[in-house]
Amino acid sequence: MIGAKGIPASMALGGGIESHVEHLSEHLVERGHQVMVYVRPYTNPNNRRSWNRIRLITLPTIRRKNFDAIVHVFLASVHVLFQPVDVVHYHGVGPSTLSWIPRIFKPRAKVVVTFHSRDRFHEKWGWFARMYLAYGEWTACRFPHLTIAVSHELKLFCEKMFDRRAVYIPNGVEIPKREPGTSHLKRLGLEPGGYLITLGRLLPVKAHEDAILAFKQLETDKKLLIIGDATYDSVAYQAKLERLAAGDPRIILMGRRVGDELEQLIAHCYALIHPSKTEGLAIAILEAMSHGKLVVMSDIPSNRELVDHSGIAYPVGNVKALEKVLTWILSDPILVRIRGERARDVVRRLFSWQHVVERTEQEYERITRH
Repeated sequence: MIGAKGIPASMALGGGIESHVEHLSEHLVERGHQVMVYVRPYTNPNNRRSWNRIRLITLPTIRRKNFDAIVHVFLASVHVLFQPVDVVHYHGVGPSTLSWIPRIFKPRAKVVVTFHSRDRFHEKWGWFARMYLAYGEWTACRFPHLTIAVSHELKLFCEKMFDRRAVYIPNGVEIPKREPGTSHLKRLGLEPGGYLITLGRLLPVKAHEDAILAFKQLETDKKLLIIGDATYDSVAYQAKLERLAAGDPRIILMGRRVGDELEQLIAHCYALIHPSKTEGLAIAILEAMSHGKLVVMSDIPSNRELVDHSGIAYPVGNVKALEKVLTWILSDPILVRIRGERARDVVRRLFSWQHVVERTEQEYERITRH
């Protein structure tokens, strides 16, 4: 696996790709495969050699916005040429630009790319990076033996734009096997159902400010928790959110939360607000749905295809429309409960990790037979 910062995602300060790689790798190991994941030094300070029977290979990088990923992926792409692997799996359109290396120099191995999102629309990138990521969209479809798209929208994009067949395999989520407790909520002074959340890295593309601006207009005793941290290149955006939240004690920037604490915060929220401007397939939405939570989301195509009528969509970037939706759901807890139950059923049927890994394994086996 090449392209993730590291695993586990909770220690790698990672996002959706890190979580995806972690869970996919764990389940593949459980099914009898040997898996190795390339990780960056700052995500593995103790230089661990393995994690949950997954082999970790730590290679250096230059920790700067425009060099961090590409330097590490280049070194991994060269290193993997000398490893006894059958499949080299790249994650993301940026890393896919170097997938030609094993495709040419390791012809017995099969190369796979997962198209997670159209990263060039993230506001943090300058014009050159956007051009490079646009090139990455082409390479994700042209260089590998197999292209996996995590949403139907991305699958259609690959096929229509580049005339390349892509296989739809979505992100997955672990289905909760028990009801989380409330110990962390008590410590934080929170009550079950007494707050709404946004969940995701503090990046402009996630549009947390839309949730804050809409929530500030509501007359409610509930709180709004902004769960997530800034990357080293989005500190200014975090400061903007802090300024917007100032003066309203109901709005709390929680920073990064992981493990049991995060699970309890999701499981006991009133609803999740997901105002993102662009996504591949949002793991945050899947996690909330798996706990039976209503999701209020921007109406970008990948969000709408995910929730299957179990959530409520509003026009992306329309703060006034979001305010109206929030007013509606706060006045109708029965609706919130019913749609949350529907959301849990959707996840169980379509987005469990068992389903995702079975599909991925089938595709691995198909391409390695040829």
